[in-house]
Amino acid sequence: MSNPDASQSIRRDNDIPLHGPEAFAGMRKAGQLAASALDMLVGYVEPGVTTEKLDRLAFEFAMDHDAIPATLNYRGYTHSLCTSINHVVCHGIPGPKPLREGDIVNIDITLIVDGWHGDTSRMYPVGQISRKADRLLSVTYEALRLGIEAVKPGDTTGHIGAAIQKFAEEQRCSIVRDFCGHGLGRVFHDRPNILHYGVAGEGVLLQPGMLFTIEPMVNLGRAQVKVLSDGWTAVTRDRELSAQFEHAIGVTEDGCEVFTYSPAGLHCPPYKTE
Repeated sequence: MSNPDASQSIRRDNDIPLHGPEAFAGMRKAGQLAASALDMLVGYVEPGVTTEKLDRLAFEFAMDHDAIPATLNYRGYTHSLCTSINHVVCHGIPGPKPLREGDIVNIDITLIVDGWHGDTSRMYPVGQISRKADRLLSVTYEALRLGIEAVKPGDTTGHIGAAIQKFAEEQRCSIVRDFCGHGLGRVFHDRPNILHYGVAGEGVLLQPGMLFTIEPMVNLGRAQVKVLSDGWTAVTRDRELSAQFEHAIGVTEDGCEVFTYSPAGLHCPPYKTE
């Protein structure tokens, strides 16, 4: 789940926690379980299925694996998933409306395992999707990949944002600025905030032991969004399609470790299962 408090700090930058091997092991376990939950859902995302059914499946998966969905009752939110369809940017609420052929949906899950938060999201095509939707998914995943590639100790969070922004805008897409990635660990939303735009060299210095998400939201149209009256659902103002992929990572001595890669290799559509 993205951090809605992009302009607010939970801690001062020099108080960002640096974690050791025990934390990395905990995050690895939580991240892999969250990624496995998204793998499990691949076979269920199809025309006619409701997002509330997907939410129920994710809750049952968490219970079966002794995990806790972090979004359940978080700030009044009452679901285990966020399901964001088409022009919904993030924090879409599961409901009874069936998915339709040609939809694209982001499924965002955070599972708490032994106190550690595994936070990840992935885009799913519903049946056959349009060429522009398929292109948006590819651009968004590549933007995330480039953001991860930019994580190096001694560089800054601005290097991450700059890499994502440059690529997305070269592809004639826009980066949402109202939401950001975030630190996590035993806390769901922590410092540092990870903006998906910016200037290399600006922002927070990256140090080994930092834990955070990178989760760019990329729009086919303009970057502007609005939050609906439910207080959660964010949509594009121009109603153009939006997409998002998210991984949780830890900064290492020479780069980073991605905790939420798919165990089944289902990182990006098209998803092909045996």
